[in-house]
Amino acid sequence: MPAHSDASFTVTTVTDPVCGMTIDPSMAAGHADHGGRTYYFCSEKCLHTFEADPGAYATPAEGHDHALHGDAGHHNADHADHRRRRAAAAADQSQVEYTCPMHPEIRQLGPGSCPKCGMALEPVVMTADSGPNPELADMTRRFWISSALALLVVLLSMIVPFIPAARDAIPLGASQWIQFVLATPIVVWAAAPFFARGARSLVTRELNMFTLIAMGVGAAYVFSVVALLAPGIFPASFRHEGRVEVYFEAASVIVALVALGQVLELRARERTSGAIKALLDLAPATARRIREDGAEEQVGLDELQVGDRVRVRPGDKVAVDGTVESGSSHVDESLVTGESLPVSKSAGDRVVGGTINGSGSLVVRAEKLGADSMLARIVDMVAQAQRSRAPIQGLVDKVAAIFVPAVIGIAIVAFLVWTFVGPMPRVPHALVAAVSVLIIACPCALGLATPMSIMVGVGRGARSGVLVRDAEALQVMETIDTIVVDKTGTLTEGRPTVTRIVALDGADEQRALRLAAAVEQGSEHPLGQAVVSAAKDAGLALPEVHDFTSEAGGGVRGTVDGHAVLVGNSSYVLGEATDADRIEARADELRADGATAIHLSVDGNPYAVLAIADPVKETTPEALAGLREAGIRVVMLTGDNRTTAEAVARRLGIDEVRAEVLPEHKSEVVQQLTAEGRKVAMAGDGVNDAPALAAAAVGIAMGTGTDVAIESAGITLLKGDLTGIVRARNLSHATMRNIRQNLVFAFIYNVIGIPIAAGVLYPAFGLLLSPMIAAAAMALSSVSVISNASRLRTVKI
Repeated sequence: MPAHSDASFTVTTVTDPVCGMTIDPSMAAGHADHGGRTYYFCSEKCLHTFEADPGAYATPAEGHDHALHGDAGHHNADHADHRRRRAAAAADQSQVEYTCPMHPEIRQLGPGSCPKCGMALEPVVMTADSGPNPELADMTRRFWISSALALLVVLLSMIVPFIPAARDAIPLGASQWIQFVLATPIVVWAAAPFFARGARSLVTRELNMFTLIAMGVGAAYVFSVVALLAPGIFPASFRHEGRVEVYFEAASVIVALVALGQVLELRARERTSGAIKALLDLAPATARRIREDGAEEQVGLDELQVGDRVRVRPGDKVAVDGTVESGSSHVDESLVTGESLPVSKSAGDRVVGGTINGSGSLVVRAEKLGADSMLARIVDMVAQAQRSRAPIQGLVDKVAAIFVPAVIGIAIVAFLVWTFVGPMPRVPHALVAAVSVLIIACPCALGLATPMSIMVGVGRGARSGVLVRDAEALQVMETIDTIVVDKTGTLTEGRPTVTRIVALDGADEQRALRLAAAVEQGSEHPLGQAVVSAAKDAGLALPEVHDFTSEAGGGVRGTVDGHAVLVGNSSYVLGEATDADRIEARADELRADGATAIHLSVDGNPYAVLAIADPVKETTPEALAGLREAGIRVVMLTGDNRTTAEAVARRLGIDEVRAEVLPEHKSEVVQQLTAEGRKVAMAGDGVNDAPALAAAAVGIAMGTGTDVAIESAGITLLKGDLTGIVRARNLSHATMRNIRQNLVFAFIYNVIGIPIAAGVLYPAFGLLLSPMIAAAAMALSSVSVISNASRLRTVKI
């Protein structure tokens, strides 16, 4: 696949004109119009700065850039094209788009660090051939080298003084100079990324954990260098053997421990992308294409075209999304849909690329390839969901906005208190307290608490066939108390069949089926397709239809063999017929058995009633029982006749039915329930369900449904049955519980750690926290949050 130039991404990212950050316009904190162009901003601070003086930032060059990027609506409208661009760019690693796990609005081409929090960026979408993380390799190297040097510094400063022979061999002055030589590469080289990120945070006024680390390490190192080079400027009480105590070991060990924390964090973050890599690994590299002459050839997937026929041998992975043309087998779809049992496949059935064929042989006609395949769409949706922000993150952002300045203030206060009222020597003690506060208070654990859980939770859901579009849907799902469920295709199989034809007044059943099927050929409604299938199964030749029209919620009409034919519900077909009540009574008899009754008239005269039944999915009763057990109110919503709807509801134990609802009114039912104070989720699979899916607090689409429904929903159930709703709710509970645990860990850690570092325990217990211990605690806090989030990978849903 050819690599794309930078222009491939210009329609998906913009540059904040104030701070220069690259961001995704759909995730910007705000936007403003100036000079006929739209500008996007990473934060409200940048937005307000721009609004105060737009002329200072809206330069012609930037304006052109923003004019090129500004149509965010167009960007959001074409999801398929967006997937193709990203898939094409991913083939060239120099064009991979990177983002920050804590600030997903930050986007740039190639690796780097986040200008807001300083964290290492990671690919927006992992690719199957993603190599080693360059950031991880670099940080690992810095960790090992700094650790080796720091160990020697610790030996010289903390071990040698207590061994007489070693103390005599290495006098204090020589020891300090050796420590200086060993510590300088650590601070200048190993800690360079930390200082760079800390300096960037000051420039952008986005104070973060690296602000504190840079200040802490810098203060310890500079104090030690001054003490070594000019000990005479310090009071006599500071000097021992003519030397002032230095803290090269603190600066060195802090850097080594921070590097260790970064290594552990980067490794853990790589593991969170395991769900995406597992999905990518499902796709085979090649396929067996059947040529027109019948010969078979092994080709790469990028050589296949829509319409090609592909042989799937026993045990092979299905290479494409398509329809089985011949053969029969059982296909293992567990890694895509979560369905544990193999699914029977024969001619006419659809198969999904990446699933595993059983013992039979299949010939599949390719329909969707590359970025349009179900597997590619799943990968894209999982990646987007992992980068999305849950509403609870807003609380964390507000705390983080004041946290770092508050910590700096506490460190300054601690330094002043120790300087004026602390024990002698006061300034060294004050320095230790201030550095410890700065280091232990790093808010990395706080920032990671939510995104790490979201990333792992979304991946866990994808492995179970629950595809989450964004973090907000995952959070809101926990609070849902009402589920509105569409009947056809959601509660039922969505494959209705004609079970009976009631001819009226001596009419011919075969003619009735032939005429009805002829008109329904132009309809995409499942009931219409059932009539067409019944006619074809009966071997009837279907004539052409002329003047075809369709009325949503009513039926279809057309001219067949010179006769005006209407097919649809009673009000649409019977109209003012004198014997409408008698005919409707016959239809009610069919509905009482749970069938849908559709009417047929020819030249304005009622001709027949067709009974169409749609079998209930085997998993539906179990799923409804699980929802009722969870205390969720279930409402069945259908455009079907009330008698039929209530018959199905009785069979399933559903107490509340909204029947005869036109497609355009389905969203009104959702809005009505919402107005009553209910938290409503809507589950559906058709085009006519899309408005209701969008109106609900959480829209849930069946993966077997239409693309429009899937695009409108917050959650997609790949397996296509309601047991996925129970799994989705369990996943939401588990993820949100995990996030709350992470936030408690982070908040309690800081609430307890900062006062101890400031020295509140010293007067009573003589306890003063070493900066080295503070650095170790800071690193472990991030690891604890990441480890807790990782537990979601094995949670039962």
